[in-house]
Amino acid sequence: MSSRFTLRPYRPGDLLALYDVCLRTGDSGADATVLYRDPLLLGHYYAAPYATLCPETTFVLDDGVRVQGYVLGVPDSQDFAARCEAEWFPVLRSLYPLPAAADTSREARMVRAFHRGIPAPKAEWAARYPAHLHIDLMPMAQGGGYGRRLMQSLFASLEAGGAQGVHLGVGLRNLNAQGFYLRLGFQELERSEASVTYGLRFD
Repeated sequence: MSSRFTLRPYRPGDLLALYDVCLRTGDSGADATVLYRDPLLLGHYYAAPYATLCPETTFVLDDGVRVQGYVLGVPDSQDFAARCEAEWFPVLRSLYPLPAAADTSREARMVRAFHRGIPAPKAEWAARYPAHLHIDLMPMAQGGGYGRRLMQSLFASLEAGGAQGVHLGVGLRNLNAQGFYLRLGFQELERSEASVTYGLRFD
């Protein structure tokens, strides 16, 4: 890997940087900063619980000044959903009450996600693809093979922990990400009106 970036394990001091990367890639890979008044909402759901509860399977890409990307994984999605219910979402629900039913804003949708929690994977995925992940890279870190190396680091960590496969979801608009996952060997598991779910076995 080029000396421009260092791939390393997550450290607790990286947490705010993870929030920032999550927001700046939160619109199907594009910057979502202008879409949210509260800049922490996306990170509260898609980044911070992973790094906080599963730091051993969180890796970052560091340019020596700041974090420019990350991969966040959990070895057992069912266990992670239960831990989030017990250890993560109760505080968020007290800070973010359910919005009015008529509120259809992006922020309201995220707050409702806090109250729904992390969905447990479908039974067939839980058996064959028990782990799941999120990966986000800032533009300056894209296209140099860094995403693949982040994923390979995560796969090795998940497999060493006993996971036999991993799944992930990606928005239908994010065609670049879909191509990236297919090149890594992921197979399509399910397609909806808004997203595609992919799975990869390690054996």
